[in-house]
Amino acid sequence: MKLSLPMPKQIKPSLHIPTNNTYLLRHPPQKEKVVVVMGATGTGKSRLSIDLATRFAAEVINSDKMQVYQGLDIATNKITDEERRGVPHHLLGIVNPESDFSAADFRATATLSLQSIHIRGHLPIIVGGSNSFIEALIDTNNFRSRYDCCFLWVDVAMPVLNSFVSDRVDKMVDLGLVREVRDFYKPNADYTKGIRRAIGVAEFDKYFKSESISEEEIRARILAEAIDAIKSNTSRLARRQLEKIRRLRNTKGWKVHRLDATDVFRKRGGEAEAAWEDLVAGPGFAVVSRFLYNLEPVICGGIMVERDRAPLMAAASF
Repeated sequence: MKLSLPMPKQIKPSLHIPTNNTYLLRHPPQKEKVVVVMGATGTGKSRLSIDLATRFAAEVINSDKMQVYQGLDIATNKITDEERRGVPHHLLGIVNPESDFSAADFRATATLSLQSIHIRGHLPIIVGGSNSFIEALIDTNNFRSRYDCCFLWVDVAMPVLNSFVSDRVDKMVDLGLVREVRDFYKPNADYTKGIRRAIGVAEFDKYFKSESISEEEIRARILAEAIDAIKSNTSRLARRQLEKIRRLRNTKGWKVHRLDATDVFRKRGGEAEAAWEDLVAGPGFAVVSRFLYNLEPVICGGIMVERDRAPLMAAASF
């Protein structure tokens, strides 16, 4: 059951409110709420954002710097319409693939999305692996003066994540990755701009150029090398993303709530679903509830969370 998030109450001045700074310090305006879901590629950030958005009245803002572009849905791992489960998404597949979309561009467009979501009385959930985009948005005086943030970090041990990434690339190939990138291919293209910077694009350049070679065995070897390169580059990206999250938490002091999903990736079928609910979705929901409402401490899923001292606006189970 969805929880309804009320519109933030704006404190308006009246004749009975003192205009001195002492009053403002004691009664600061209520800030609007924002949830940020972080994590390395492949850890389940999008899944958690949808789980949260279907339990609260929420909309998702994409912060993946490759998924903002139109096209190459397989290569960039865009969330599908079915996976979105009716949750509105912003900044997903909206930018011309040949143009550049900078951190400053993200900050400007995400700010507009935040405002429109709050006007509708909904909770914004920012999700994506491009931590530089998230940092560019949050580390501004305008953002910090207006919003309170709750940071969730979906984490998976690197050896386990590497294995998952390898399997995921194979599945992407089965879904038509090579054909998708071939349709987008241009000889002598600039792989430093636009969507061509995405992992899974430049790696196929040599293979596409070799397709005129008659020897099938040679072409198969070049293709296998391209797929291996995609797996290696994706794993390196995941490590860089983890390093950035740790820096934001340890050096910059962001209060990041870590959700360890490692055991989820070690299981299969129903056991994996149950582990996701116990280790990620349930605790994530509890943390966000604590952030949004006035809650008292209880133990849930092995972590300290808090329960409302008064009845919640609506009930939900997890």
